[in-house]
Amino acid sequence: MVSRNAPFAHKLVGSAAIALQIGVFAAARASSTSFAGPAPAASQPNSNARVLIAKRDDATTALNPNPAAVRELVNLAISRFEKKPDAASAWRALVKSNDVVGVKVFSSPGANSGTRPSVVAAIVEGLLAAGTPSSNIVVWDKRLSDLRNSGFADLGKQYNIRVEGASEQGYDDDASYTNSIMNTLVYGDHEFGKKGEGIGRRSFVSNIVTREVTKIICVSPLLNHNIAGVTGCLASVALGSVDNTMRFEGDLDRLAVSIPEIYAMEQVGDKVVLNIIDALLCQYEGERQSLLHYSTALNEIWISLDPVELDVMCIQELNRQREASGLPAPKSPLEIYKNASALELGDSDPRDAKLELVK
Repeated sequence: MVSRNAPFAHKLVGSAAIALQIGVFAAARASSTSFAGPAPAASQPNSNARVLIAKRDDATTALNPNPAAVRELVNLAISRFEKKPDAASAWRALVKSNDVVGVKVFSSPGANSGTRPSVVAAIVEGLLAAGTPSSNIVVWDKRLSDLRNSGFADLGKQYNIRVEGASEQGYDDDASYTNSIMNTLVYGDHEFGKKGEGIGRRSFVSNIVTREVTKIICVSPLLNHNIAGVTGCLASVALGSVDNTMRFEGDLDRLAVSIPEIYAMEQVGDKVVLNIIDALLCQYEGERQSLLHYSTALNEIWISLDPVELDVMCIQELNRQREASGLPAPKSPLEIYKNASALELGDSDPRDAKLELVK
């Protein structure tokens, strides 16, 4: 995990700086090399901005995942990313057998447009093959009902792993994010029903994050978010890890401060060891709804240590797909990612990405 010692002035970036980023990712992908055979050495192996994109044309058929092909695609991606001969040894390089691994998914849009169970199944199989006990694997998201509706409860039974909702597991009194913004608390928030000074100004961190898992693997779909731009790595982990998020979620200025600051908490972002984008499909309209008619099959898995770089690349791909479909470009949300970069959570300039494409 990158350092987080830089001061943060709660200052949003200007539109001119944001405009410089547009189109860089598409140009970089176009000029990157597709590799076959032995895994190539990274030009800067210590750079968190390294992004690997693995592609397999048969990973989906008619926008539906092909589980066997998805398994091979995920195995290819992780083994090449870690430069190991197979997926099991690659997963062993990331987690130890005594780690409790939390696989963070984004499940509210359902199995078609959220994180796809077939991608998570491939990850779970890899962890099991690497020696992680099934009792040490937790697939989690904000609400258990979303996980069940997306098929993750069935996946849990299949592999004898835990499937848990942050809200249902409760929140830690000793770990919270505080700022001056208040909103009406709702059922499920840790302080719901309480009265007193300062009630509603804290967002408490889930017990899953603080007391259960030792390492987090974030697996997010390539799906638009109407305010943050993409559901992505930063927003998925930050907003999924804490309660009392309604005070942020409808306002870009608030999200631009809260998402990076929550992710930068030692109990949250420091536990993330890998970021994976489920780019089997790119859904560029609909946010938390499954709208497959606004989707393009990319048949890809993206991996990086850098959540900021991945998120910015996702936004650029979403914008490219929107433009190709004749839809207007949304207001740029890159303030979130520039602010995250100021906190040294990652690199928000896609020109710095070290892309590797594998097939």
